[in-house]
Amino acid sequence: MPDRLVGLLVGPEGDGVRIDAFLSAQDGMPSRSACARLVEEGRVTLNATPVSSKSERLCLGDRLQVTLPEEEPATGVLAPNPYIPLDIRFEDQYLMVLSKQAGLVCHPSPGHVDDTLANALVAHCGYSRLGRLQGDDRPGIVHRLDMDTSGLMVAAKDDETQKALQDLIRLRVLDRRYVTLVQGYVAPDKGTIESGIARSTRDRLRMMVTDDPGAREAITTFTTLERFEAGRRDEGYTLLECHLYTGRTHQIRVHMRHIGHCVVGDPLYGRGDLRQNLGLSRQFLHSWHICFDHPVTGETIELADELPEDLRTVLESLKDTSMGRTAAGERICPQLGV
Repeated sequence: MPDRLVGLLVGPEGDGVRIDAFLSAQDGMPSRSACARLVEEGRVTLNATPVSSKSERLCLGDRLQVTLPEEEPATGVLAPNPYIPLDIRFEDQYLMVLSKQAGLVCHPSPGHVDDTLANALVAHCGYSRLGRLQGDDRPGIVHRLDMDTSGLMVAAKDDETQKALQDLIRLRVLDRRYVTLVQGYVAPDKGTIESGIARSTRDRLRMMVTDDPGAREAITTFTTLERFEAGRRDEGYTLLECHLYTGRTHQIRVHMRHIGHCVVGDPLYGRGDLRQNLGLSRQFLHSWHICFDHPVTGETIELADELPEDLRTVLESLKDTSMGRTAAGERICPQLGV
């Protein structure tokens, strides 16, 4: 099969980041372990020199070239992958709620053929026991989380349940709440962002806020949980809970950038160097709470998910600069494990 060359320019978000971490964060690139193998196989050059170590750190302006083996297009039934762990929080014969780890892609895409959540669901349930209304390559998927967003999401085991769950999302009664750390001081304790989102006309990998007639409605509300003082090299930080009323691609990340408070660690919409992003090479965004009425049994399913260790460590590093929690923060933060 012919190889494919990919050229990458290191921007501010990649300054000081390990090569394998930087590569895996780019759209169209494989998992971090696969990127490490590409380095070992001599398929990665840095400023025209072969890279010898996956842990080498990048500098602003560096140029990478990656030789990717071309993947055969996936056909037919997805291959099961039993080696991807599933952190299941609720399961019955109709659906499951699981906590997705950061770094896991939801369904096959260029560079991710058999290492996705969909492959893990096939291994756990069987291909024929998953809803496929979203397409044959997205069995069970009801809604997506970005690759480097962690937390709770729902999967369906048949078409009827999948449609019913999607209807709950469309009717805005499947309650999804996220926690994010953003740059800067967010003054209001509560706020609503109602700004349409469309794909960027200059960069097809990005979304943008626009009043273009083709933009899709996007509504995000936020509640401030905790604020952190500014330092010599930053403008401070604010911990928010965000509530999605719509589910547009990159919605929270785009809306936060729009109001001038980029998500910490966001490689696509963020700003600042690794220090200002508190050492994170992925966005500080976690789906922490989900609540809905089971479409078959009527049972209320309500689940909360603590922050993963990397995000808890970031908040721990800010503890001495805390300006105090809001009433909402006093209620929610202990449920996050912080």
